[in-house]
Order: sequence, then structure tokens, then C-alpha cells
Amino acid sequence: MSRSVKVAVLGACGWMGKVHTMSYQNIPFIFGSDKGTAEIAWLVDGSAPALEKAGRLVPNAQTSTDWRAAVADPSVELIDICLPDSLHHQVAKAALLQGKHVYCEKPLANTATEARELADIAAEKGLVTRVGHAFPRNPIHDVAKDIIDSGEIGDIKLFKACQHVDVLGDPNAPFMWRADGKLAPTGIVGDTGSHVFSFMERLVGRVSELIADCAIVTHKRPVVAGFNYGSAAALSGTEDMAEVTNTDATNLLCRFENGAMGIVDFSRVATGRKFMQTYEIYGTKGSIAYDYDEVNRLRFYTNEDRVGRRGFREIDVGPENATYAAFLPIANFALGYNESKQIEIAEVVRSVVTGEQMWPTFESGHHITQIVDACLDSSRRRQWVPIT
Repeated sequence: MSRSVKVAVLGACGWMGKVHTMSYQNIPFIFGSDKGTAEIAWLVDGSAPALEKAGRLVPNAQTSTDWRAAVADPSVELIDICLPDSLHHQVAKAALLQGKHVYCEKPLANTATEARELADIAAEKGLVTRVGHAFPRNPIHDVAKDIIDSGEIGDIKLFKACQHVDVLGDPNAPFMWRADGKLAPTGIVGDTGSHVFSFMERLVGRVSELIADCAIVTHKRPVVAGFNYGSAAALSGTEDMAEVTNTDATNLLCRFENGAMGIVDFSRVATGRKFMQTYEIYGTKGSIAYDYDEVNRLRFYTNEDRVGRRGFREIDVGPENATYAAFLPIANFALGYNESKQIEIAEVVRSVVTGEQMWPTFESGHHITQIVDACLDSSRRRQWVPIT
């Protein structure tokens, strides 16, 4: 018999909050109800007008501008955190101490020390945790992991990856909260870099050391009220200017515990790159390559092909993958970002119902936050930094 999990969505009216709210409601339509469904018991947001509108779409949910009210409700099992980065640790800790399961958008915390504390509390209390790294839940990355785990490309020797957007590529693009070091202390490293780090953790393994160069590319930006992703703003030339107080771009070299080398770059200032995400993984027997522009396709090379016929072949994920089949009966019909979040959220609910922890938990989130910390520390110190 199906069980319904009562969930509170915090930060419900922002981009992520809307995606999460929609995804909880869609679980039975996509995955059925035998592995659990969700009832949205609370919607919390700092904007009262936006919250009133959202509440009409989820009429059975209570609403509040104070996240503490939802955390204190004894009927709520799962706290879903879509709040600004600076609040993640405070809210997640409060929820865990109340005995709630916690699903938190990335970055899990501002520092690895904070992330370690959250993982330890969750382990002590036996609670389900999940960090919102949805990109690796695209079923094509199940194919990549299977190829790696089965030894088809041999021992991994080199990992290359990047992720770039151009939302702040124009020096005149207005200031947004993501450029505020108080609201988003880790800047692009926690915002975008953590996505790349999730692929590293999932597909290659733990990072042992790295050296990074982090930079603020544009130091001041005009202030336009309400500007954020998806916004358009016409400047008058009389705007106040705000200091950008966190990192715009990063380049790094790393070593993995298994001996592999890594080369990674990411930014929010790559003019013309609306969204670019790639990785290449090279092993002793072959390699795989991925480009988000072909979102459900992997390229695979193997030395097993005979000489003269060696080359990359295209693999399109399809209904042979059960997760993909829940959406579509034909390969390469393009599952995108919202579908990856749908997969993630269905897994979160399943974990709460069954008690089965699923990657990435707060333990994985701690390692990813260690990489974020090491990038910022290395850039300040201008040297290699170990991760233990």
C-alpha cells in the first residue's frame, strides 16, 4: 500500500521551489504510487504576495513567511530547503534536530565544517538526507556509471569537465543575490562548480588534492530591483552600483584518490554560453564523453574495436533504462532538467518511505563541500590544498 509523505517546501516561490512543488505533485503520474507519494503540507516563502498566489495552486497547504513554523509542525516528515545558500545550514540543522528528514538544494552548506555537522546529526538520528544535485540523475549518466563500473574503459586516468553560463557575462548585467557574498558565500564555486563536483564524486571518486584560481571578473554591477535569472532589465544609467563579493569564475587542477588527474573550469561570465555542461572521462581501455547540448546521449570509445574501426560511437539512453521508461517509450526523446528534478524528488520520497538512503546524501554533500572549500582556500593561498 502506498504511503504519502508530508513535506514542507521552504523557498517555495523561487525557481527551485516551483520545480520542487510541481514534482511532488507529479510523482503518481510518472512513477505511480507504490513507492510513495507526497502531500505538500506547507509552502514557505519570504514574499507574501507570491506565497498567496502559490497557495491557491496547492489549496491544502498551510503557508507562512517563517520557515520555523513548518519545521515545528509535528506532522511534517520531510523538510525541503530551496532557500538562499546562507540559510541552508541553519535551517537543515534545525530540521534534523526536530527529527525531520531533510532534502536540501546545493550547496549543502557554506563550509565543509557545517556540512560535516549536518551529516553527523543525520547519521546519529538515523534520518534520510539528500542534496539537490539533479544533473547526474539524468538516466544517461546511469549508462556512464555502468560503463565505468563494469570496467569497459579500464582504469580512469583523466577527467575533464566544464560548466558555464553567461547570465553575468555582460559587465552591465544587474546585480543579483547570487553575487552577494553574504547570501551566497561560495559564489560560483558552490553554485555551478558543485554541479561539476557532483559528477566527479559520482563517476570518478573522491578528490585528494587540488589547486584552483578563483576570480571576480566584474567587481561592480548596477542595482535593479528584483533582477534574477530570467529577468530583463533596461538601464537608465543612474543606477546605484553594488560590489560583487563572491567568485565569478574558477579554473582548477585536481588529483583523485584513485590516481586520476582532473581539469575543471566553470563560470557565470562566459559570454554566449547560455548553458554549457560537458565531461570527458579517459581510461586505459577507452573513454566516454558527454555534452548537455545532446542531453540524453553519451559518446563511447573502446580499444576493443579493431584497428581501422576505432572511433567514438553514440549511445542514446532509452526505455531499457527503467527511469527513462517512466517518462518515454522511445529513446532520445530528450529528458531535460525538470525531469531530472522529478527523478530526484521521487527518489527522496522513496527514501523516506523505505528508509533506503540514495546518492547523494549529506555524506556525499560533505565531500562536495570539501572541494568547494579547497577551491576557495587554494585560490587565496595560491597553492595545492589536500582534502582529507
